[in-house]
Amino acid sequence: MQPKGMSRRTYLNMMGAGAAATRLTAADYTTAEDRERRMKWWHEAKFGMFIHWGLYSVLGRHEWAMECEGIPVAEYEQLAKKFVPTPDAARAWAKLAKAAGMKYMVMTSKHHEGFCLFNSKLTPYCAPKQAAGRDLVKEYFAAARGEGLRAGLYYSLMDWHHPDGALCAKDEAARRRFVDYIHGQVREICSNYGKLDVLWYDVSWPLNAAGWESERMNKMVFELQPDTIVNNRNGLPGDFSTPEQHIVASKDRAWEACMTMNDSWGYHASDDAWKTPKTVVRNLITCARQGGNYLLNIGPKADGSIPAESVRILTAVGKWMDRNGATIYGTERCQVWGGQFWSATRKGNILYPHIYFWPGTVASLGGLRNKVLSAKYFATGQPVKFVQDDFRVRLLNLPAAPPDSPVTTFALTLDGEPKQDMNYVRVERKREGV
Repeated sequence: MQPKGMSRRTYLNMMGAGAAATRLTAADYTTAEDRERRMKWWHEAKFGMFIHWGLYSVLGRHEWAMECEGIPVAEYEQLAKKFVPTPDAARAWAKLAKAAGMKYMVMTSKHHEGFCLFNSKLTPYCAPKQAAGRDLVKEYFAAARGEGLRAGLYYSLMDWHHPDGALCAKDEAARRRFVDYIHGQVREICSNYGKLDVLWYDVSWPLNAAGWESERMNKMVFELQPDTIVNNRNGLPGDFSTPEQHIVASKDRAWEACMTMNDSWGYHASDDAWKTPKTVVRNLITCARQGGNYLLNIGPKADGSIPAESVRILTAVGKWMDRNGATIYGTERCQVWGGQFWSATRKGNILYPHIYFWPGTVASLGGLRNKVLSAKYFATGQPVKFVQDDFRVRLLNLPAAPPDSPVTTFALTLDGEPKQDMNYVRVERKREGV
């Protein structure tokens, strides 16, 4: 039974290779120095676009429709005759990603449904050999590179279409056939499209890392793509962790929170649970503060067009990033968590308080243990008057309404690395009377 509140993807990983990941150690194909080199751009980027696109986009009822609705394989295959995207649909995605302030993209090359958007010699169940008649992964790479964005591919190990996709758990001959098929397709996507910046594995059900021969698979990947980075969803630790739909920071390794803009990864015509631009910006700030990245999904329609709400939200986020992106890109882990109406990022000794619930003409930031040397609005550079005592810094003479939307950001130059201690306030603040 799937636990309440847990995504199906996370649950399946736990039941399969996710548990094995805690027991297995990946072979160190690269040195720590080389991993740092490969991931330098990714740590600086902070913000990326996830794209879930496939035959489920034709149905418009969520990317898990095939399984959740119990659709037979033969019936589902007919969707490949209706999946005919407009030429170069990915150009609009890349332009939107760039406008939103995103620095990289990751697109599904094959989701759980088993349909491949790339040209595979191992199956006719792929876009170039079906009604689409084109290599959609090739178009995606051209679009991303055309906008100067890094480009990665998602690849699902779980496959609802392949005849050995479930048998492989109990039949060794089926496992051998299926693992060879999966490894062969991973080789294809690592060989046929030039530089691959990210390889994003997904759901490893029903095998563990040993069953998938994940050590050998990763070795092949790095031999073909020595500059790529891989995630942790083939049962090995990989280069970074991937909490899903929640921001769960890792203290000792790279991590990336992946989230949807509503409640669906693939296009869902009736899903209206859209995040606001403020929520997206707050999530991005939270990820950056804790040293992680934010991979935010769009689910294009079957023709490749982007839902209007996604465009509206990301356009608003992009306008904020135009003014404030430097407080996100290249930031470092920040010990200052903020308060009930603000959060913070930092670079060196500069703290960037981000106020998302405007307090009015005075903003009081409690618990800062550094001396503030100067304060200003980040977007305009206009100085801000402030006073400081042992318990708080107060930013004064602010306008009654927030001067920026959806979040107003300040820059405080401090006398050292930003530190916040609310327990000091609680313990040391003078208490009088009863």
